[in-house]
Amino acid sequence: MTIGTLGIVGAGQMGCGIAHVCAAAGINVVLNDIDETAIRRGMDRVAATLDRMVSKANLTAEEASAIQSRITGSAQLSSLGECDMVIEAATENEKIKQDILRRLDSLVRPDAIVATNTSSLSVSALAAALSHPDRFIGMHFFSPVPMMRLIEVIRGAQTSDATFDSTVALAKRIGKTPIDVKNSPGFVVNRILVPMINEAIFALHEKVASAEEIDAGMKLGANHPVGPLALADLIGLDTVLAIMNVLCREFNDQKYRPAPLLEQLVDAGDLGRKSGRGIYTY
Repeated sequence: MTIGTLGIVGAGQMGCGIAHVCAAAGINVVLNDIDETAIRRGMDRVAATLDRMVSKANLTAEEASAIQSRITGSAQLSSLGECDMVIEAATENEKIKQDILRRLDSLVRPDAIVATNTSSLSVSALAAALSHPDRFIGMHFFSPVPMMRLIEVIRGAQTSDATFDSTVALAKRIGKTPIDVKNSPGFVVNRILVPMINEAIFALHEKVASAEEIDAGMKLGANHPVGPLALADLIGLDTVLAIMNVLCREFNDQKYRPAPLLEQLVDAGDLGRKSGRGIYTY
């Protein structure tokens, strides 16, 4: 299937990034969220990203305008009914995602593909919310979406080859590199990356070094482009905690226990860049 119109549920950081790259590839996008305020905030986020790209001469004003013109905002989930594909990009919470998927099940076209942008949850378990699990797939984008080239493509137990092939084709069409990943907690990247971030937060909590020194150590000693603590703030500490909880629960292994400081920061609402304060203050 060739994707002409794509729906996205969730106008947050990830959903807006996905909308941006898909519209830039010539795809018409319907961006959905719970109300008009959330939609306006999401559309403003896309516009701000495009403006920065124009100011840095990475995009012309005409190209930015064309990308924006392909994105339509809607607070009605029913507006996704005629989309060729819908990507659920809600917060990393299994119950919230399942509820969205159940509602989508009665609204999308019978031949439409439904994908989830989960970063750690079981694609097979989420597929249980749908009457056609063969047309459901995991499509894990990375933040910031316009810059990060990777997409993990995750088959559920019943995902069809046609659904997988169409999803891989879409990933390539929007300029990303897809990798075929088994449905396993955290998949590949987050199973490796997030425990490293968690260990950096343990080191900070134990005063092994300051946040700046931990990040400098990993940048200069491991050649990482950004330190693990700054990366945690970029990802969102709530998302990091959610992934650690999934890994700990699914593997039943205490090596995945979330750092107490991570839990404390999330409880305090200090989620990183999106809240203005996390490990660092913005």
